[in-house]
Amino acid sequence: MNYSKIPLAQTVVTLCKTHNIKHIIISPGSRNAPLTIGFTNDNYFKCYSIVDERCAGFFALGIAQQTNEPTAVVCTSGSALLNYYPAVSEAYYSRIPLVVLSADRPKHLIDIGDGQTIKQKNVYGEHVFYSANLKLDLLKETLKASKEEVPIFNNLANKVEKFLGLQDGIQSQNETEIHKALQSAVLNSGPVHINVPFDEPLYNRIEELTISPKPFKLPVTEVTDFTSVIDECSKIWENATRKLVLVGVLQPNSIEQDVLDILVKDEGVVILTETTSNLHHQDIFPGIDKLIAPLDDEGFKALQPEVLLTLGGLIVSKKVKRFLRDYKPNYHWHIDKYNANDTFFVLDRHFTVSPNIFLKSFLPKANNPVKSDYKDYWLTIRDKRRRLHIDYLNTIPFSDFTVFNQILFNLPIDSQLQVGNSSAIRYTQLFQMRNDIIVFCNRGTSGIDGSTSTAIGASVVSKKRVTFITGDLSFFYDSNALWNNYIPNDFNIIVLNNNGGGIFRILPGHKNTDNFDTYFETKHNLNASDLSKMFGFEYTSVKNDAELSTALDSFYDVSDNPKLLEVFTPSTENDKILLDYFKFIS
Repeated sequence: MNYSKIPLAQTVVTLCKTHNIKHIIISPGSRNAPLTIGFTNDNYFKCYSIVDERCAGFFALGIAQQTNEPTAVVCTSGSALLNYYPAVSEAYYSRIPLVVLSADRPKHLIDIGDGQTIKQKNVYGEHVFYSANLKLDLLKETLKASKEEVPIFNNLANKVEKFLGLQDGIQSQNETEIHKALQSAVLNSGPVHINVPFDEPLYNRIEELTISPKPFKLPVTEVTDFTSVIDECSKIWENATRKLVLVGVLQPNSIEQDVLDILVKDEGVVILTETTSNLHHQDIFPGIDKLIAPLDDEGFKALQPEVLLTLGGLIVSKKVKRFLRDYKPNYHWHIDKYNANDTFFVLDRHFTVSPNIFLKSFLPKANNPVKSDYKDYWLTIRDKRRRLHIDYLNTIPFSDFTVFNQILFNLPIDSQLQVGNSSAIRYTQLFQMRNDIIVFCNRGTSGIDGSTSTAIGASVVSKKRVTFITGDLSFFYDSNALWNNYIPNDFNIIVLNNNGGGIFRILPGHKNTDNFDTYFETKHNLNASDLSKMFGFEYTSVKNDAELSTALDSFYDVSDNPKLLEVFTPSTENDKILLDYFKFIS
């Protein structure tokens, strides 16, 4: 087997293997050649080559999102690692384990005018859970920093260093730092950064490892004992007549069905779920905005909970955030292994366990709730909203709203849906998702920049077929995502093209002015036809309901190439149709 001749490169690659990191996304470069040699010559690793580092970062994030295991990205020095930053921040807030391995110049070559050189140490600041800044031979660094480098100095450095055992010390330090970083990625389920300096020559190889890393074992984390707190909270829960459970981003099957069945039996419990919660039951309340947007002050007071229990990750609905900030609960408890956001400014308990473990312990202790009509009252309103939702669809013309209705209805059975940010995820939230569909969206920072790349990364490792729905600006912004040799043939993209950022038309502002069209909505006349041709996608475009229905009949048929369906909708009508919807269902 071929290895890099550089011991530091061997150490990084070997320890990644020790920590069971299998997927390695490499962006071509020179300074990272020692790592590339090591990863690509070991069959243990599945290596991918993605040229654009921003796309590579989100591609890796999509893989880690699906596998729930650390995924590594490898880049050269300079601005390359800055292009990972959007994916790093998304991984940080979405709690996705991403490992950034950046090659760097040696310390004596920083800030002397060399190209592709920046200050890489701790470059991601507080957006990573650990920054490991590895070291080269310290004595050689000192000698090379002198203005006059004489070959005899290097020979002397080797001898002195061997005598003092400095190299063994540096090797041990590097191993410790790598272990800490990779361990942190797992224990925090988030991004870490390992900065690796290499001196030339970079391409020399050997056939045997020259390092012997010390054994390492990931520590076992114990669940905190929260029995006494649960006893206290269960009494509060039993005596409350209005208990609201709000569920954000969750991996599929995070809560066992029998646990959910027990929770919904409580007539004082209303469960509001986001589309990204992947939670289904006939007695829960998907479509949060559909339920609460039409409410007046009296309605909000009737929904205001005494106890708010939040599960999962970040929330899409701005309306539910505003509601719970204005009509605060008496208690807010959050259940999450990692962190708790005080989104509604009344958080008083954080249980650092998984929702399923918590509910299994908590529900048996809170099994004697007081009588309440809370759930039945709101189920009646929910069912009314659903009937009006269908009525409204029968009254409106072709628009973003009708398109989402058709698309979501026609998704392949037992498949995965990846959704772009901004208006795409908000429209999706208005519809009741089928139980056989699992949904993902980059809601950590809610950016549009890497949605396509994430969806493609997810499709590469997903056992389910993946459909990606996105808006036009998000799609064109991340068009380099298609510059990718790993896209499955059954991957499908649906682009809603309303010729600009249509979501800004539903926000307060002066619509239909040159200033608004240019600087807010960002009007354009682009289409995805040429991009599809260049990157080998089968392309179809439609402009009305009938054409969309016909296109969807064959869109998911077996093909030798991935497919892209572009749906052109009327930009000046979508906002009115959406705003009128909330009036209609009230």
